[in-house]
Amino acid sequence: MTNWRVLTYVLAASILAGFRFLLARANRRGTPWFQPERTTWSVGRLLLGSFLTLFAELAFIRWIAVEVMVFAYCKNLALLLCFVGFGLGCALASKPVRWLTGINAFFGLLLVIRLPWAKVTWEKLSQNLGAGADVAIWDAGGAWIWPNFLVAALLAAVLFVLLVWIFIPLGQIVSQQMNLAPKPLLGYSWNLLGSLAGILGFLAVSRLMLPPWVWLGTLLAGLALLQSTKRERTLVLSLTIPLVLLLAQPSTRDHFSIWTPYQEVEYTQSSVPPGDLLFGYVEVNHAGYQSIVNLSDDFLDRHPDLLKEARDDNPYNLPFRFAKPAPAVLIVGSGTGNDVASALRHQSASVDAVEIDPAILSIGKQRHPEHPYDSPRVSVHLTDARAFLKRTRQQYDLVLFGLLDSHTQLSDYANMRIDNFVYTRESFREAKAHLKPDGVLFVKFYVDHFWMARRLSEMLQDTFGKPPVVFIAHSSYTSQAVCFVVSASDRVEEALAADQRLRDFTSANPMDLSGPAVPITTDDWPYLYQEKKRIPRAYFSLAVIVTLLAVGLYWQLPEVGRKPPSLFFFSMGAGFLLLETQVISRLALYFGTTWQVNGIVIFAVLTALLIANVVVDHTRREIPQFWNVIVLLAALLGLFWLPYGRIPGSPAVVGTVLAVAFAVPVFLAGLLFSSEFRSVKSPSVALGANILGAVLGGLLENLSLIIGMRALLLPAFALYAIAGISLWVRRTGRAADAGT
Repeated sequence: MTNWRVLTYVLAASILAGFRFLLARANRRGTPWFQPERTTWSVGRLLLGSFLTLFAELAFIRWIAVEVMVFAYCKNLALLLCFVGFGLGCALASKPVRWLTGINAFFGLLLVIRLPWAKVTWEKLSQNLGAGADVAIWDAGGAWIWPNFLVAALLAAVLFVLLVWIFIPLGQIVSQQMNLAPKPLLGYSWNLLGSLAGILGFLAVSRLMLPPWVWLGTLLAGLALLQSTKRERTLVLSLTIPLVLLLAQPSTRDHFSIWTPYQEVEYTQSSVPPGDLLFGYVEVNHAGYQSIVNLSDDFLDRHPDLLKEARDDNPYNLPFRFAKPAPAVLIVGSGTGNDVASALRHQSASVDAVEIDPAILSIGKQRHPEHPYDSPRVSVHLTDARAFLKRTRQQYDLVLFGLLDSHTQLSDYANMRIDNFVYTRESFREAKAHLKPDGVLFVKFYVDHFWMARRLSEMLQDTFGKPPVVFIAHSSYTSQAVCFVVSASDRVEEALAADQRLRDFTSANPMDLSGPAVPITTDDWPYLYQEKKRIPRAYFSLAVIVTLLAVGLYWQLPEVGRKPPSLFFFSMGAGFLLLETQVISRLALYFGTTWQVNGIVIFAVLTALLIANVVVDHTRREIPQFWNVIVLLAALLGLFWLPYGRIPGSPAVVGTVLAVAFAVPVFLAGLLFSSEFRSVKSPSVALGANILGAVLGGLLENLSLIIGMRALLLPAFALYAIAGISLWVRRTGRAADAGT
């Protein structure tokens, strides 16, 4: 595998070097490949440019989060860099489109990240930037070493610059066409329609689980269509050859990878003589996730030396030693089916298996040697665990939280991973509500920071009114699991009293829970992997690098570089990013943290903006901006004080009420933006200021790590108030000028 990757990398790099030689030679001869852009209004070019911008944002965000760990754990980092690049492109609307810069950065990023010997470097980048001590990132230690930090900061800056440069030509194309539009609002409407199409396009490739070379190949094909001549289109299309060489991966029956809507899932199968399947190994985003193990008595009888621990002391068998015989079981995070197989081996009457990732579930159905998902006693639910807990009416003898710790972020707009809402006080309360009077809650979790074990223990104690039994369960095939078991009744204590070996096992494998108290996670502060309510060092380091990069590049721009962006449009962009974060995170809580919900919410937000734009464009009278601002600010305060947990009705009803409530400020913000946008002299400058403001909003979103998600509405309120004041000052100045 390594030799194949080296060979394809060298071949791709050689082809790209040849193209660079041809381009340099053409430039020396005075016949450059990329000709100046046409200066005529074209709906098709604006639609395609807007489509590619959204599509490229989602594609690069998803790909780079898998290849470079720090992008996966530091939420909207890649999104902010895309915004910086697009905003700079808007500021350069009057200049020739920098196609060569964008294409060089495109393949430079691929070459740097896919360098065969650089994998360890990128994996350690987050640790060297300061992660590990105050935020849980897999394989990151707690040491802070200045030389390592400086090297990591330099490497991060290289990646950041390349990602920024990719989006400069896209920003130029979109902003040029918006400047050429007969009316600013007409151009803005087509821009929103193209953006909506980009979201739908990427939802489609996610649904089909297509690999990255297809997404980025689509992007290259779109860039080719934007070129002015046939020769340029042919050149850009031909670059799909090195793209495929860099990104395509060979697959066999025993080793393959699948790009699910959430992550990359890689599967490797191993066997032991005389051909019995021992396990299949699943990696997620290049990190170990789960082994598919055969723990059936028949298999273990044939291979008695496979397990070092006693069979019933195995982490998959332990939960059923606490539950009543033939239990009704709910498994949250059923994965490839190990817990489900154990439930069937213990004669469970029924099993509800909940798993969010379709590829992991499919691998389990096809590859698990015990075929647990084929049993008629098993009901499979492909959904978010929290959404299932909110909607099911079943009662269980055992609710089992599997090892579902996540590598994947919920959204590019939010600070959360997809499992954050699973491990909150409210989630455990919902799980408790689904237990029968004698039911048991069993939580398994991989703990590499003691404070995470304390947090889980304190949440369960808060939920059940008594501390859980906490112990470590070692395994022969995977990392040790820390187990937390508790019941509202005396079921756990009775099980320990009745089973001497179980009592001795839990006593002999204690988990150290000493140390200072840590804040428990809630639906408003769901940051399971963060020790305290503060911005972690790694997040702060990256925010500083992004800020310095954005400011440095902006002030190097000709003409526009020495004057600040419009305060109104800048504040509107920052406020809207915070508002959008609220919409996504809140609705995900009620409808599920699935990729479909995430995409639909973003699509709905853009649709609300499009409707607001159409309303402004077709309204002859000017919409009273003063009252628009007042109502918008009142709506934000109303959302801040709205008691989400006290809204009556089912989760679907509550989610719908919140969706309508959040649609009001989104629509009002759209009205305010469009009303001012239709009279701007330069749509590109206004759009650039708005996008760069969104970068500030993304950085301010880190405040939720301190104050919680709901409180983000307060800085959003302040930003929209600044926009309103700026608008009042501008209009007062215009009136004064007209009076003189």
